[in-house]
Amino acid sequence: MLTSLKEKIRTVPDFPKKGIMFLDITTAVKDPETLNKMIDFLYENYKDKEIDYVAGIESRGFIFGAPLACKLNAGFIPVRKPNKLPAKTVSETYALEYGTDSIEIHEDAIEKSKKVLIIDDLLATGGTAAAACNLFKKVGGDVAGVAFIIEIEELKGREKIEKTGVEVISMLKF
Repeated sequence: MLTSLKEKIRTVPDFPKKGIMFLDITTAVKDPETLNKMIDFLYENYKDKEIDYVAGIESRGFIFGAPLACKLNAGFIPVRKPNKLPAKTVSETYALEYGTDSIEIHEDAIEKSKKVLIIDDLLATGGTAAAACNLFKKVGGDVAGVAFIIEIEELKGREKIEKTGVEVISMLKF
């Protein structure tokens, strides 16, 4: 099954810059059966964890996060790039290979000690997801895990996230 799912992921050379082999998930999510398998994988791993919120990291984390939140009977929290949320926000800055970036959530997005599951489509270096873990911890949330559809193992992003003390799962490893 995983081999057939991997075949649905398109590789786009030199995107977003020369030398990058971009794994494009849009070719997989347009197929309803494949999309359902991806959501089901996430659901099966977290259905018994009493998740209060699913947080989707902008933007492809929204694709998986919202339907997963519905299946888990949980709320959905968008994790956005700066200046995209309308109310007062809390932010976390993280390092990139060429500078820094930030992510934000609304200040009132989560109540203290509530369990949040962080979702994104792809784990590369782990910087964004580790920042999301730190962001939710900063506002008093309990990060129950971070889940991805794709993990690029050689970039060792899992290690960066696990250093925050959070469990990581991924469906497909490249």
